[in-house]
Amino acid sequence: MRRILIGVVGPGEGAGQKEMDDAALIGELVAKAGWAVVTGGRVAGVMGAAAKGARSAGGLTVGLLPTPDTLGASPAVDVVLATGLGEARNAVVALSANACVVCGMNAGTASEIALAIRARKPVVMVRPDEISSKFFRMLDGDLVRVAMSAGEAIELLRGVLMSGARSL
Repeated sequence: MRRILIGVVGPGEGAGQKEMDDAALIGELVAKAGWAVVTGGRVAGVMGAAAKGARSAGGLTVGLLPTPDTLGASPAVDVVLATGLGEARNAVVALSANACVVCGMNAGTASEIALAIRARKPVVMVRPDEISSKFFRMLDGDLVRVAMSAGEAIELLRGVLMSGARSL
């Protein structure tokens, strides 16, 4: 049986502590659910925190680097893919995942969310600001949900992924 891939997306260098704490807990909970974490692969911000959280719980982590080499990869990433795609690797993250969890917002994160929505992938935003929440829910309110905690995000994902449904 193939492992479910959960994209954990959010800011790199610009991530706040709360976003990184949420991402680390989401990574841990994803691993405990038997799923794998897929991120942008770098040590920075949300992607690094999610990989560390998953690794701490014995989970599998996949990182899709924007560079053509593995320099800068998080040491918590098990499978490092040096895509050489630059920011276009955001599309690979969003389209490879069965669903995405969002911790924080920046332009790269927004692109991943939009691509996931376009591909009909479920998206759970953790504690989003009101503007981001309204915008992405306006794009597709059936696919985009808001959680107020990492645990709630995982429960929303569990419901949609275990039911085989494509929307939350």
